[in-house]
Amino acid sequence: MTEAPARRQDQRQARPGRLLFATLVFATMMGPMALQMFFPAVPGVKTGLGVADALGQLTVSLPLFVMAFLTLAYGSLSDRLGRRPVLIGGILLFAAGSALSAAADTIWLLLAGRCVQAAGGACGVALARAIVRDVYGTDRLAKSIAYLTMAFALGPMLSVPLGGWLVAGYGWRSVLVFAALAGLVIALCVFLAVAESHPPAARRPGGGAAGLLRDYGGLLRNLRLQAFVWQSGATSGAFFVAAPASAIVMIDYLGYSPEAYGFWFPLFPAGFLLGNFAAGRLSGRVPVETMVLAGSLLQAATVGAFALFAAAGALTPWTIFLPAFFITFANGIGLSSAQAGAIRLAGDRAGTAAGIGSFMQLFCGALFAQLFGLLADGTAGPLVLVLGLTSALGLIAGTAAFALRDRPSLRR
Repeated sequence: MTEAPARRQDQRQARPGRLLFATLVFATMMGPMALQMFFPAVPGVKTGLGVADALGQLTVSLPLFVMAFLTLAYGSLSDRLGRRPVLIGGILLFAAGSALSAAADTIWLLLAGRCVQAAGGACGVALARAIVRDVYGTDRLAKSIAYLTMAFALGPMLSVPLGGWLVAGYGWRSVLVFAALAGLVIALCVFLAVAESHPPAARRPGGGAAGLLRDYGGLLRNLRLQAFVWQSGATSGAFFVAAPASAIVMIDYLGYSPEAYGFWFPLFPAGFLLGNFAAGRLSGRVPVETMVLAGSLLQAATVGAFALFAAAGALTPWTIFLPAFFITFANGIGLSSAQAGAIRLAGDRAGTAAGIGSFMQLFCGALFAQLFGLLADGTAGPLVLVLGLTSALGLIAGTAAFALRDRPSLRR
């Protein structure tokens, strides 16, 4: 008597709708926004807990790496256990980590809480794309991911000002309290609005850690999928490097004020938003491989033009931020198409592929940003060098994705 309703509930499938899509947007934004909202809180942490700059900065950098690696686990777990329970569990973990961080009275407890928060926040980054694939199908996948990414890009524009307002009015712990409450609200929204999109019949069998490794090994042996995820990682690396590095070049090298930098900075998210909008509009009419190659070519050409401006000593706000606009525009065109291409290839391992793509996006962003930090000397030279590396890697991967476009997808 009790099994039939449960079976019917388990078989109830998620369907496209604005409420579902909005919930996925908030689940995706949750983790990255919590990381960036904490930026204005770092000075208060150093003062309140009496720690040095290096330990204070670790509250920002360490969670980013944790989030990158945990995206790998969530995707594969959702292929086995279903999207909905894994997503709700991850969001609740995020809320618990936020609460632990808010209550921390030592830097070590704060770091532990921030890592738990980031581990939970990784779920939305990885699983929203897999759910979009389940619900909207492969035909609308590129368009759906483009619009999801476009909405997600609004997060950085809102998170830092919101964090600054909270810190100024209520102290650094208020950012973490807000994150904990937001996590509980988002978990409730997922519970109410997101039905299971990956039914038991479509799930992969268990197998523990060995099964996870087999899944990843099987996907990473596919050259087409490798090309897609490397391209998304490289273009994301350019984005993560160009945004902070432009401040160093403009303020330290050219002598402009921080206010002037703030005036020009909106060209970064504007380019990314418009690139994703263009990708969404062109989806279904232009193959994803062509979009990936076009994004790679545009980024390489733009970085080349920026290198010429730097070599000629002709750097101005226009010659910094106009290339930045086209770099992020290229990122918007190529990233969603590359993610869609990888997920489409993976068949019943779509969650695993989404996790790999999200990992590469976050990990390469952190890696290239750290490389620039090691090389930075107040001039434009290190920025040109690191952007050159990312654009070369992206162009190689984008060309490979286009050249391998006729190869078959992975088998189930």
